[in-house]
Amino acid sequence: MSDQLLLLSRRLFGWLPRTVQTRPGEWLRASGGVALAVVFTYWLSSLLYGPTTAMVLLGPAGASAVLLFVVSSGALAQPWPVLGSYLLAGLTGAAVLHLPALAGAELTVRLPVALGTVVLGMLLLRCVHPPASAMTVVIVLAAQLLEPLGAWLPLPIMLNACCLLFCATLYNNLTGVRYPKQAPRIDLHRTQDLLPEQRVGFTEEDLDRALDRFGSFIDITRHDLEQIIRDTESSALRRKMGNIRAEQIMSRDIRTVGPDTTVRQAIGMFRHHQVKTLPVVDSAGRVQGIISLSDLLAQLDLPMGRILPTRVNLWRDQPLHRIMTAPVVTVDRHTHVVDMIPLLSSQGLHCLPVLDNGHIVGMVTQTDVIAALHRDLVNHLA
Repeated sequence: MSDQLLLLSRRLFGWLPRTVQTRPGEWLRASGGVALAVVFTYWLSSLLYGPTTAMVLLGPAGASAVLLFVVSSGALAQPWPVLGSYLLAGLTGAAVLHLPALAGAELTVRLPVALGTVVLGMLLLRCVHPPASAMTVVIVLAAQLLEPLGAWLPLPIMLNACCLLFCATLYNNLTGVRYPKQAPRIDLHRTQDLLPEQRVGFTEEDLDRALDRFGSFIDITRHDLEQIIRDTESSALRRKMGNIRAEQIMSRDIRTVGPDTTVRQAIGMFRHHQVKTLPVVDSAGRVQGIISLSDLLAQLDLPMGRILPTRVNLWRDQPLHRIMTAPVVTVDRHTHVVDMIPLLSSQGLHCLPVLDNGHIVGMVTQTDVIAALHRDLVNHLA
């Protein structure tokens, strides 16, 4: 008996919500966006089609607003699902209300036919958006109120969809949330090679096969799913590698240049110290930029055989603050080595200035990270 009660209690507690992964600031941001979008949508719809039509169609718009602002990175909240599903709902609703074969049928016939058609259409067109089903129900139940629109019924529905997408795009991006969600494409060398982490980890084909085996619909974009998996791998690797921080592997006796250092002087330092990059710092030791051999060569950009001595002399006398790369990607001295790996591999960086209270205290290069990984591998094999 006690085992049955324990099993029942576990099942009941399993219904409770898990810990929310967002912060109160995000709650306020999202709720403000939902409120503004719904008010704007109702105002414009009532202005163009009257308050009755606007009121009838507002319920599904409110549900769509929650997806667009609260879970804006989800697959259901992207522009095509919103536009495609609303268009399907509008066309299906207009057909059900005005086709002779369905207009005179019972509600118990029209409603399932309309819902089934919209859901099947959303799956076929890959535009699944649940509020469109609610829109279909509203159209069928409020047929008398929407009948004056006739065949123009899809227009106010699409107006709502466009208003919501406009508000979501503007508000989300202004408040620091990228929308629509797009996977950033990184192609540093303009070749067909995969990114370094994709060569040694899972590939898009691996992800496709896993999703095919799963078989069910997942409300998350492919890019976000990939990012979650890679972040999980990084967390596991960080746990296995122990406490290797930037301050343990960085070079401390580094060479820096000032913003007013000339190209000629920088070239001399590159030759003397056999380095490829030099941090540009001010008199207080704060990093202003970074200069590399690639930056210097890019300034010449002259056709072969036409290197003019006058231009080369002017180039050599330029101060570095005119050609340096800024702002600079930096790390804190407590940054874990696992967090530095993607910066040095995927972003094409060759070194990372290490800061302590805003002042440069060292430099971590690709060589330093490789040495740390080698030492960790030796320790695990020992």
